[in-house]
Amino acid sequence: MELLTPSFGLIFWTLLAFVIVLFILGKFAWKPILNSLNQREKTIADSLETAQRVKAEMAQLKSENEELMVKAREERGVMLKEARETKDKIISEAKEQAKVEANKIIVEAQQQINAQKMAAITDVKNQVGKLVVEVTEKVLRKQLASTEAQEAHIQDLVKEVNLS
Repeated sequence: MELLTPSFGLIFWTLLAFVIVLFILGKFAWKPILNSLNQREKTIADSLETAQRVKAEMAQLKSENEELMVKAREERGVMLKEARETKDKIISEAKEQAKVEANKIIVEAQQQINAQKMAAITDVKNQVGKLVVEVTEKVLRKQLASTEAQEAHIQDLVKEVNLS
């Protein structure tokens, strides 16, 4: 039962030991412990504040990135539209130029055909004329082989000229 009801001396010495330990701890240990706790609390608070700031910056960067992505998509759409328009314009210009060139080639070909046709007709006419002259010459030589026939023919020609 002594353990359950301590004597006055035990209480005194226990209290004295507690006060001495409390004094030593207060003198040497409490300040460094409190300083380290305060520093840790401050570090944790700074870390939380930094984390909040970083979180806010990340949210802002995310929104900026989304805006940039939207703007980039819009610009891409505009660029694709301009590229299509340019492509269509180039194709239509090329088709138009091809039509003009084709028409020009057709006209030149027709002119060459007409020129060759006229040259061929002229050549045929010249050859026909030569043939007619040659045939006429041969027929006249045969018919006018005698001098009497020549004089009769000359008389007929003179009569025709006088009548005209």
